[in-house]
Amino acid sequence: MTVSDSAYFPAQAASSVWRPHEGEPLLSTLAAAVVQLADTTGLESFTLPYPAEAQRALDRVVLACLLRGADPPTGLPHLLNWCRERPIRDWPIDLPPDAAGPEDFLVDPDSAQPTQFCHEWWVRGSDSAAAHFDRQIVRGAIRVCRELEEPRSYTAFRDLLVNRPVLTAAERFEITADPYLEPVRPLIDLSYQSVPAGYLGADGYTACGRCRTLLTPLAEGGWWCERDGCRAQGQPPLGRPYGSDEAKELVTLVRPLRRFVTGPGRAEMSLKEMFERAGLPVQMWPGYDAYDLRVVFPDGWVWAVDVKDWAHPGLLGRSAAPMPTDPPYDEAFWAVPGHRVRARPDYVAVFTRNRPAMAAAPPLRTDRDLVAAARLRLRRLRGGEEIPHA
Repeated sequence: MTVSDSAYFPAQAASSVWRPHEGEPLLSTLAAAVVQLADTTGLESFTLPYPAEAQRALDRVVLACLLRGADPPTGLPHLLNWCRERPIRDWPIDLPPDAAGPEDFLVDPDSAQPTQFCHEWWVRGSDSAAAHFDRQIVRGAIRVCRELEEPRSYTAFRDLLVNRPVLTAAERFEITADPYLEPVRPLIDLSYQSVPAGYLGADGYTACGRCRTLLTPLAEGGWWCERDGCRAQGQPPLGRPYGSDEAKELVTLVRPLRRFVTGPGRAEMSLKEMFERAGLPVQMWPGYDAYDLRVVFPDGWVWAVDVKDWAHPGLLGRSAAPMPTDPPYDEAFWAVPGHRVRARPDYVAVFTRNRPAMAAAPPLRTDRDLVAAARLRLRRLRGGEEIPHA
């Protein structure tokens, strides 16, 4: 994820193919209602009168159902049950074929938390500052570090957001002593918040052993990780526990940063490690995040790679755009984590169908396919083969 994703899926850039469907703006309204309820009252604790966005979503779903001769939800609790129990494809609303996959829910059935699919539709349909807070934070860091000509400060800031989504009071004090983070300290203060009560388990808080975000305790026992990539690998391993002493002043990244910076950032770091295990040096976020990874082969050939960890391949296709050309490279790629394609075998096909014909975006590959291609290129180099250049 780079700054080229700045507005994710701006409404004004939407393909005209989807505009005639009244269900598309309705889906965005629904997603906004779910996210805002989760962030304010919680999805199970609201009372009458309903929040304005939630009431608007309910009214529009009821109208859509009545126009189609379908039974509408009887109230907001019933509507949220739909969000949790019915894939969007099964709703009686008019949606284009690629708007949702067969297993796309707005609310996760296990945790009752908004899904990444929900967040992506929320961001796409919203012009609110809250929906783009993560982009404002990242752009602010780029601007400050550019002005000071401190690329290492930007790299340190991105590394903080990716690898330290939870901080104790002692760790926050430690950060104040890091000279590279000094230019972006006000942005760091805006990026973290006190931990919401929903993450509190019987013995305190527990981080995911894979992505380091806090786990959500489930009512029936066990834990749930909010990152799709972790859940795709099975039950989350229990990571660092935070007992009562540390929990008092514990802070976590705000939800938009966890969802759209930490999550993709973990996929970026995973791909970096895969390239390095193949024997290739990698620079992260070069040129103040012009793209995610700069991979250099022994013959000087350079790959530029942007990781696109998106749940919705159609929205990803509609966001397709050329890769920035500085720092320079010889070939460019978009990489999607393999778990996205395993969950949706039509992922690349849906992406391709929704990519504008004139987008000139780099080709989309899975992370493992891209590393396999890099290993093949290395073997050919070591074997003295002549490699045709694009």
